[in-house]
Amino acid sequence: QVQLVESGGGLVQPGGSLRLSCEASGSIFSIYTMGWYRQAPGKQRDLVASISSGGSANYADSVKGRFTISRDNAKNMMYLQMNSLKPEDTAVYYCNAMVSTLRGAVNEYWGQGTQVTVSS
Repeated sequence: QVQLVESGGGLVQPGGSLRLSCEASGSIFSIYTMGWYRQAPGKQRDLVASISSGGSANYADSVKGRFTISRDNAKNMMYLQMNSLKPEDTAVYYCNAMVSTLRGAVNEYWGQGTQVTVSS
């Protein structure tokens, strides 16, 4: 079994910054692409940013230039540095990963989500 646990969410004023972390644990052989998704109330879950095992990153247009995704493969960790936050960034942020397990299966996993609220 594989678990993804997010941390770092909270309440921040517009223009502020937050850093989200995602830790993967369990029966992990290798982690392929990882990503951050977000879901605002009444809306669908959308991709915010993704990063390959080699470090290639992609961003949604709405966060380009403000958010930075990174990962530490040795620690099975992924991060999202969020700067210049806007009220429209308010959402539950989810960690996602494609994982090859010790049993040889490749599955997609999700974290439980962490709330980010941008408000004055």
